[in-house]
Amino acid sequence: MNKGKLGEEIAIQLLRDKGYRIIESNYHFGHGEIDIIAEEEDTLVFIEVKLKTNLDFGEPEYSVTKSKQKQIRRIAEAYLYEKGVEDKRCRMDVISILYSSPEDITIKHIENAF
Repeated sequence: MNKGKLGEEIAIQLLRDKGYRIIESNYHFGHGEIDIIAEEEDTLVFIEVKLKTNLDFGEPEYSVTKSKQKQIRRIAEAYLYEKGVEDKRCRMDVISILYSSPEDITIKHIENAF
């Protein structure tokens, strides 16, 4: 299993455990994608998942650059337009996963990350 898929599976389980309803995963628009779209109470949440196996280049969440944030916002807007969603609270979260082994996983859920 590749790192991206593993990270998304870990993130989806975390979100379900927290009571989120998963609407979609790997939503593609143009050349980009949003890893997970979920609902928490009355809020639509667009989630970027980052998994790393070491800290050589910093924490996983630091790889969500300004250009990546801009791309996620554009895709989220496209999703809202395509689905006809209006007057719904939305936010952008990041789930950061440091994965050393199945027994050694550190997960951070950063709400309103950008």
